Amino acid sequence: MNVTPALAGVKELIAQMADKLPIAYIASVDQEGFPWTKAMLKPRKREGIKTFYFTTNTFSIRVAHYKVNPKASIYFCDAKGFKGMMLRGTMEVLTDAASKEMIWNNGDEQYYPGGVTNPNYCVLKFTATDGRFYSDFYPRSFVIE
Repeated sequence: MNVTPALAGVKELIAQMADKLPIAYIASVDQEGFPWTKAMLKPRKREGIKTFYFTTNTFSIRVAHYKVNPKASIYFCDAKGFKGMMLRGTMEVLTDAASKEMIWNNGDEQYYPGGVTNPNYCVLKFTATDGRFYSDFYPRSFVIE
């Protein structure tokens, strides 16, 4: 992959997309090397465009994939603006109390009865290494430092 430095304004636009768009797509790799992609609610928290935190079910197939192979990607798509952003990196499965409490929201009880200590509630922490951004009919590859 030919990687060029991030262009001026691209990182800010990616951050805006991650905050504004309601859906993110995450991908894992199964035991046979095939990608699995799933639509998720947008990240609950992010640190720049390097680290993103999602909620999910501990007993999901995606969590099982990440425990065996942490390679992952996330994708945000602005269909109206015809823009897309893909980040590659790794996904960690976090089950410690501090991580779970960090992104817990009021109302999550509807998904996780019993609250933040529900054993089927965990956090996915995505750490990006590089990405590709598409806008104005022009793709841009970049490395995340």
